[in-house]
Amino acid sequence: HCKPARIASDVLAFAVVNCGVVVGLRAESNEVKVELKNSQGQSIGTATLSAAKPAGVSVTLDVRNLPPGQHGFHFHQNAKCEGPTFESAGPHLNPDQKKHGAKNLEGPHARDMTNITVTSDGTARTTVANSYVTLASDGHSVFRNGGTALVIHAKADDMMTDPDGNAGDRIGCGVIVK
Repeated sequence: HCKPARIASDVLAFAVVNCGVVVGLRAESNEVKVELKNSQGQSIGTATLSAAKPAGVSVTLDVRNLPPGQHGFHFHQNAKCEGPTFESAGPHLNPDQKKHGAKNLEGPHARDMTNITVTSDGTARTTVANSYVTLASDGHSVFRNGGTALVIHAKADDMMTDPDGNAGDRIGCGVIVK
């Protein structure tokens, strides 16, 4: 099993976690780059997280080799992406203990985001905003409890059904750590 290694400098800090998933935090821009991998451990692209205005996080996604169509895209509570199922990422990030989905009267989870659309060539390039999470050190931080994971699901999120919007299997995962 791989152990985390930490390297720091005045400008950049990097952490190598879970056998090669690399996440970098740029101190001067407060930006995090996450490598996403499929269940076979192959890179499928990146997500870049940055502070959004006036609040929250902006996630810029650039992925490839995924099935075309709509896919749920969520923050999960554990900084682990062990294939092939990525169940190690745990449940959705939910610091307020709400129900799943923007359409749910008792929701949403902090991790709830819009679906992503993968084109017929297997790629998706999009930016998704999430006003419920932060890059800070508060209870809604993507760095809380040692970090979180960004997960792409096999199907679209219905934005209503607890606990995961019926989004199906986890087909892509990336670890988010400071």
